Amino acid sequence: MYKSDRITQLVSHIFLIVLAAGSIIPFIILLSSSLTGEKVILKDGYSFFPREFSFAAYEYLLNNSASILRAYGITIFVTVFGTVVSLAITAFLAYALSRRDLPYRNVFAFFVFFTLLFNGGLVPTYLVYTQIFDLKNTIWALIVPGLLMNGFNVLLMRTFFITSIPEPVIESARMDGAGEFRTFFSIILPLSLPILATIGLLQTIHYWNDWFNGLIYITDPQLFSIQNILNRMLADIQFLVTSDLGSNASQAASEIPSTGVRMAIAVVGVLPILIAYPFFQKYLVKGIALGSVKG
Repeated sequence: MYKSDRITQLVSHIFLIVLAAGSIIPFIILLSSSLTGEKVILKDGYSFFPREFSFAAYEYLLNNSASILRAYGITIFVTVFGTVVSLAITAFLAYALSRRDLPYRNVFAFFVFFTLLFNGGLVPTYLVYTQIFDLKNTIWALIVPGLLMNGFNVLLMRTFFITSIPEPVIESARMDGAGEFRTFFSIILPLSLPILATIGLLQTIHYWNDWFNGLIYITDPQLFSIQNILNRMLADIQFLVTSDLGSNASQAASEIPSTGVRMAIAVVGVLPILIAYPFFQKYLVKGIALGSVKG
């Protein structure tokens, strides 16, 4: 290996190590702060290792465990169901757009691309979903608006189909008598696992982290997702800390580990995604690399 190549490789490794450290260190501080006593955080600030272990923040969350478990169930259902339906719609539309013999193919592709540039705005969207589709205070309000189908994902998957699925494979399937649906389910989908895993992971992250739809369309506490209920708990803490209440309420507010609860809420919200990500990482990298080629 030439000296210049070794230098380039060394610089690349250093850069990636720094980038990885910049991604990992905040999570370490986050976890450490959630396990540190409130007074220690206020006195000494944040640290990599807890100076004084305290589970008060998690005990506060456990006191609301019933609502948290219900919210987890809603979020898991919304994430799983929404991701599966989103993948199905995206795959069907992307495959149709990838076929060169589709009538008005460019027109349909333009409509998909148009959604990436413009939208109707919050007020018209809210009126459509609440007045026409009547989704307010229903579980579907967390699934349908905004996240069910994404134009970028459609174009990404269409490009994958065009560049990574050999045309002779499709032609041979047709020669053997397979129709469009048989070709799609038996040939296209098994060869498209990387892009399916990539889009599936992106949609999973979107659904899991989505709090805006719940804020806009949900007022029933029984339908709060995990993100909405954790944000509500955080708002309640802020209310107790900042409001001018009686002495008992003020004393209770002072005993709430507000900083630690913020960190514990973040840990509870992000932990499932951190656990699931390593299983999809190889498909994510491969899918984006193959699907990003211009088609």
